[in-house]
Amino acid sequence: MHFTAAIIGRPNVGKSTLFNRLVGQRLALVDDLPGVTRDRREGEARLSDLVFRVIDTAGLDDVQDDSLEARMRQQTEQAVADADVVLFVIDARAGITPLDKHFAAWLRRGKTPVVVVANKAEGRGGAGGIYEAFELGLGDPVAISAEHGEGLADLFAALMPYGEAPSSEPVDEVDDAEVPDEEPAAHKIQLAIVGRPNVGKSTLINRLLGEDRMLTGPEAGITRDAIGVDWQWRDHSFRIIDTAGMRKKPKVEGKLEKLSVGDTLRTIRFAEVVVLVLDGEQPLERQDLTIGRMVEDEGRALVIALSKWDLVADKQGTLKRLADRLSISLPQVQGITCVPVSGKTGQGLDRLMEAVIATHAVWNRRIPTPQLNRWLTAVQEHNPPPLVDGKRLRLRYMTQANIRPPTFALFASKPGDLPDSYRRYLVNLMRGDFDLPGVPIRMMLRKGKNPYADDKR
Repeated sequence: MHFTAAIIGRPNVGKSTLFNRLVGQRLALVDDLPGVTRDRREGEARLSDLVFRVIDTAGLDDVQDDSLEARMRQQTEQAVADADVVLFVIDARAGITPLDKHFAAWLRRGKTPVVVVANKAEGRGGAGGIYEAFELGLGDPVAISAEHGEGLADLFAALMPYGEAPSSEPVDEVDDAEVPDEEPAAHKIQLAIVGRPNVGKSTLINRLLGEDRMLTGPEAGITRDAIGVDWQWRDHSFRIIDTAGMRKKPKVEGKLEKLSVGDTLRTIRFAEVVVLVLDGEQPLERQDLTIGRMVEDEGRALVIALSKWDLVADKQGTLKRLADRLSISLPQVQGITCVPVSGKTGQGLDRLMEAVIATHAVWNRRIPTPQLNRWLTAVQEHNPPPLVDGKRLRLRYMTQANIRPPTFALFASKPGDLPDSYRRYLVNLMRGDFDLPGVPIRMMLRKGKNPYADDKR
């Protein structure tokens, strides 16, 4: 039986390191600076043959006001409420602190079972902290080193009872032939939400999910990790990834922000569709164009969401200025769908998801080779390639080499002599004639093989 374990504890005790160790990947950002994690992150953990869902949380602080720290604590409290067992992590080398005791008392009052994990227990430096952990009144501590992978067998033994499914009914023997084949898992569209800081990315995702899943607030740069959530919209499955806001490169300061930006770039690289969120009151600044070009360089499908639309006064003028600027500054992905949305009111969210589905379909579109070559012949008759050394370049053949994004191979007599302007002309013509808006189009030039080259007669 699968179960859910929430990793909690005060800041900088190694929660994210333990999360990464359990899921077997470096998903969560890790740094010596306390308070790196803010949103709760989920993943599938594996210890030997024990498979379970694990939730990484922000460091616990004893605050109850409207501050960012208080909102982070609310996220952690929700994770504890959703969990079947809590992994309460302490720093064995630092020993038990008053904050550890405070939250241990809070956990004792709750109904969720708790396993005390004494992290950083490698060597002899953590022996004192392990003994002190008995004072918390939460049972025997499990000594581990998440960084070095020590003590995981003891953690497996402590979690094993939560992975056993108790059953009082006898299990009937079933012939294998009677067991129907399992349905293949539906493909989840990888949807990344990107943009500058404080444009409303997390608020937009919360409105889509229908819950306060992502930490939000007036402070810029709240999101640090790229946080993924599985979600179903109508008949489509999504993996939505919230990302840290990306500032201009000269303004990126400190190791932590560089890690956050690197995490966002990796998210774009592995996404299928990217929603670029713009501030409706300040649309398409230079940094927005930079992010858009990054998405195009990675070959991802792109949709633009104009956020905070409920605050925009001149709506028609804003849309016109945006369309004009896009046609000039981002011609590589002409025909991008721009959807006005509001995370506060929910306006435009269905239209946004319809645009995402449509753009994803275009990104996966394949055009038959005969249709491409009929089109290529017609294009050359209407506007032939330029002359090179007094001779006309011949475009012999065209085929689609790949999808995601649409990629075409064009065979020419002298591919190196075909001007970039004519290649761009072909790409732009294809976009309109084959209905390929909002996605990058790749065109590779190849030299056609001479059938008489090997003839020795």
